[in-house]
Amino acid sequence: MKIALIGATGFVGTHLLEEALQRGHEVTVIVRDPSKIGNPSEKLTVVKGDIKHVAELAAQLKGNDVVVSAFNPGWTNPNIYDDFIAGSKDIQAAVEQSGVKRLITIGGAGSLYIDGKQLVDSPDFPAEYKAGATAARDYLNMLKETTVLDWTFFSPAIEMHPGITTGRTGKFRLGTENPVFNESGRSILSVQDLAVVIIDEAENAQFLKKRFTAAY
Repeated sequence: MKIALIGATGFVGTHLLEEALQRGHEVTVIVRDPSKIGNPSEKLTVVKGDIKHVAELAAQLKGNDVVVSAFNPGWTNPNIYDDFIAGSKDIQAAVEQSGVKRLITIGGAGSLYIDGKQLVDSPDFPAEYKAGATAARDYLNMLKETTVLDWTFFSPAIEMHPGITTGRTGKFRLGTENPVFNESGRSILSVQDLAVVIIDEAENAQFLKKRFTAAY
């Protein structure tokens, strides 16, 4: 399979790249700074690009089977809401122009539902993540409007951060609109297993035009 990966130098993207290459896929990464990619492989193509240059990005994506976007403008970015929406829309436009039908994009857990309400709307939702989570929620609603793409939107577990040290287990449960909780009432997933989930979806196309989630 030919996979184009956006956001390959980030926390999530680095593990997506590693997982895809380990499975033998041909991966093209589009990055602003190619020197940050440290995975030499005959299956890897590194392309210098910028998501803001939509026509150029579309040309770079052309010919792939699926585009995986781990784009995130940074949780500490004071303009994260606007930057997340703008960047996500640019990526979507480029994919649509490229002729690639499949887009898998990684958002946040904030748009998942508990008792009919989205997590991001809870008064207990962490203030430092609210703008980014709201942006991911709002972009999901925009993505649902496309009639061009076979899109998939992934919402990670509520707890998915560098402090989760379970590594790559390959053992998790999938869900759709609601968080997946373990016996202790926690929704947890390592970034390594997130990568397994995403590359599984790239291979199997189980959630076309749907949002899904995963946790232990």
